[in-house]
Amino acid sequence: MHAIRLHAFGPADNLTYEQTDDPRPGPGQVRIAVAAAGVHLLDTALREGMQGPLPEPPDLPTVPGREVAGVVESLGEGVAALWLGKQVVAHLGFAPGGYAELAVTDVERVHEIPANLDHAQAVAMIGTGRTTMGILQFAELGPDSVAVVPAAAGGIGTLLVQYAKHAGATVIGLAGGPDKTALVQANGADLAVDYKDPSWPDKIRAYLGGRTATVVFDGVGGDIARETVALLGPGGKHIVFGWSAEGIHDGSPYLVDGVSEQVLGPVMMRKTGGPNPVRTLELRALTQAAEGRLTPAVQRFPLAEAAAAHRALETRRTTGKVVLEP
Repeated sequence: MHAIRLHAFGPADNLTYEQTDDPRPGPGQVRIAVAAAGVHLLDTALREGMQGPLPEPPDLPTVPGREVAGVVESLGEGVAALWLGKQVVAHLGFAPGGYAELAVTDVERVHEIPANLDHAQAVAMIGTGRTTMGILQFAELGPDSVAVVPAAAGGIGTLLVQYAKHAGATVIGLAGGPDKTALVQANGADLAVDYKDPSWPDKIRAYLGGRTATVVFDGVGGDIARETVALLGPGGKHIVFGWSAEGIHDGSPYLVDGVSEQVLGPVMMRKTGGPNPVRTLELRALTQAAEGRLTPAVQRFPLAEAAAAHRALETRRTTGKVVLEP
């Protein structure tokens, strides 16, 4: 099979398109003929070998990627024959192997793809959609809500805008540049503003006309977070699920006691509850998409151009979920 392999940690150019051995499904596993593989910002950090709050960097050489969709074409020992030929999607956890024509995973991780989703959309919902469902547990949205979404043209931001609008909220989306703000507006935001324009906070205040934000969904941090938190009224919530502009540390100036809540990782899983909270959130995401309430935005790259996909993601030149297609 062809796959993207990483032989040394470093820049995106270290990702190479190669011929390699087909993986074999072990007991309780399926092998998927991959039609779409998700690319995550975390993948870029793992590619660089970064430590810290991330999982351990993989052993090298490795095939990156943790989200795949396609057709089950081979079964490991003990897997029911009914899985053969099914259109499926799976998050591989922290096991690598997604950027390839074939990938293996435990059958317990696999979901059948709803009929109205294509492979790339299914990949978006199994990872980005799952996280979005987890984030939304921390906000009660309704007609009286005013939701501010930084990075509203991204994969999670797109879904947050749609969900908030479906709940009847007033939605304000931020994005960088006129092309991205046009996408945010088309996605249903009541107001889309360009955060590259220094006057953007004033534009939001003028639009609200004395109203204040009730929730900020923040995956950015930094100066944008500081400005959006200042838009919150009494009782408002700053829900933090990422920090692409500036890392979180003790004393981060955009985190406000009693207002900011960091929701990723164990916090999200505890909120979800149940014996398998990850699978619960995946099912919620796929159901929302199957029923038409959420439609993920997808930006597609050929598998062989994984390095270009990484560069585009790192420099914020992407919209929606980035997906590789063999």
